[in-house]
Amino acid sequence: MIDALFGSKTRIKLLHLFLNNPGKSFYVREITRLIDEQINSVRRELANMMNVGIVSSETTDNKLYYEVNQRYEHYVPLRAIFADQHVEAVVEVVSGNTSWHDALTQIPGVRLVLTAGVLVTGSASAVDILIVGDVSPTRLNKMMKDIEKAEGRELNYSVLSYDEFYYRLSVRDKFITEILNGKYSILVDTDNMLNSHK
Repeated sequence: MIDALFGSKTRIKLLHLFLNNPGKSFYVREITRLIDEQINSVRRELANMMNVGIVSSETTDNKLYYEVNQRYEHYVPLRAIFADQHVEAVVEVVSGNTSWHDALTQIPGVRLVLTAGVLVTGSASAVDILIVGDVSPTRLNKMMKDIEKAEGRELNYSVLSYDEFYYRLSVRDKFITEILNGKYSILVDTDNMLNSHK
């Protein structure tokens, strides 16, 4: 049934391969062995998938490697369909009924949390989560791994101290300005920093 919907048995096999291995790249001959399909069919479908944007490529050691584009706008729903384990767009990653959004806001020392990039529809930011405050790197790294697992993709996040963020905001630093000029969502702003600098 999915074959009929997506039009090609090879494409279905490729989507299964890529969406079950985010962050892993494959070269063409390796792909043909893994999915047991003809090389011409694989090349044709890879070209189609690159045109759509779901797959990206990179040359390393004179070999062209392909991998899923985790920043593709329909990545999460496609992963929900094709990944072997069922993945939801927002999965609870902390014990109890706390979502990862809530868990981020409860980290001791957090003063500002913004989401952007792949986590906010219409955002073109390269940064997905910006965290400002005096937070434990160990605890934050573990939480980010849990969030990435819940989202089913790698996320770009940045952590700044309050003083560094405030300084960058006041001098209209390019990094901060690019995030704030695009679409973003505020999870925490304990000091109302963003409203006072509009």
